[in-house]
Amino acid sequence: MELSDTYIASFIQPRNALLQEMERFAQEHHVPIMQLVGIDALNQLLRIQNPAKILEIGTAIGYSAMRMAMALPNCEIVTIERDAERVQHARKFIERSEVAERIQVIEGDALEVDVASLPSTIDAVFIDAAKGQYQKFFEKYSPLVPSGGVLYIDNMYMHGLSDLEMKEVPRRKRTMIRNLHTFTNWILQHPDYTSAFFPIGDGLLICLKR
Repeated sequence: MELSDTYIASFIQPRNALLQEMERFAQEHHVPIMQLVGIDALNQLLRIQNPAKILEIGTAIGYSAMRMAMALPNCEIVTIERDAERVQHARKFIERSEVAERIQVIEGDALEVDVASLPSTIDAVFIDAAKGQYQKFFEKYSPLVPSGGVLYIDNMYMHGLSDLEMKEVPRRKRTMIRNLHTFTNWILQHPDYTSAFFPIGDGLLICLKR
């Protein structure tokens, strides 16, 4: 039995005026941000884990970084974004929030950022950037995560594309979906991680480091 959208929406947590402004901005300017049910679920999992430091790959306009910082009052977040315009918007939004001093925005390609410039230990990594590069992101940043740390990966559904036969996927997205399937098979067989898929929002993969 499928749950109704109304019932699911009844669990969405209230947001302050700034967050609602960001949600409207994202919709009007076609900026992808995490779905409300997805970010609420992620934040609840993070509250259980209680990380001191989070690395986010894919800042966009800073929405999820702010949501995580608000949910975890003792956590510091480093977030990486390569789009200069989005970085500018993110910094402006974050500066207006009460969590600004706990969020560091790095402008740059996450595959080119010097790992040595980041905290030596990251308790949690949240990946929500170029879907076709998930495995490369994972391989680069997972060494920063100690045993017991968690990597959270969003958009595993890819708005339903991941569940289609390849011939049904638009041609321009096929390489990305192939890479996503390759990453999924790779991480599920990885000896250093216990991974589980949560059908929340656009699909959330959770990888616990052994």
